[in-house]
Amino acid sequence: MIDALGYGIIAAALALAAWGFVVAALNRPPGRALFAGAWVVAATVAVQAVVAVARIAGGSDVDVALFAGYLLTALVLEPAAIYLARLEPTRWGAVILAAGGLVLAPLTLRLLQIWRLGDG
Repeated sequence: MIDALGYGIIAAALALAAWGFVVAALNRPPGRALFAGAWVVAATVAVQAVVAVARIAGGSDVDVALFAGYLLTALVLEPAAIYLARLEPTRWGAVILAAGGLVLAPLTLRLLQIWRLGDG
């Protein structure tokens, strides 16, 4: 994993969460910009996942089962939040996107910790 990219994901996920909660507090449904931000965060997680898988295939010594579980969760989390938010076109859709970002931040931090436990 790339540490800087991981911390960037954490910052972006927390910014997405704050943005989503502000939109919900204003009693507005999520707009295109909020969905676009969520897709950017999801794409960044996908890039990090590709890098991590390539490094594991290259011989990095990490607990593969534990790491894979967290990585798959991180990959699925934001697209699932986007899907559910599309089904809920009210302020609660924005809360769903915010919650996805709020969960993704510590999940990414845990991925970085697991990576450091190996020789990553």
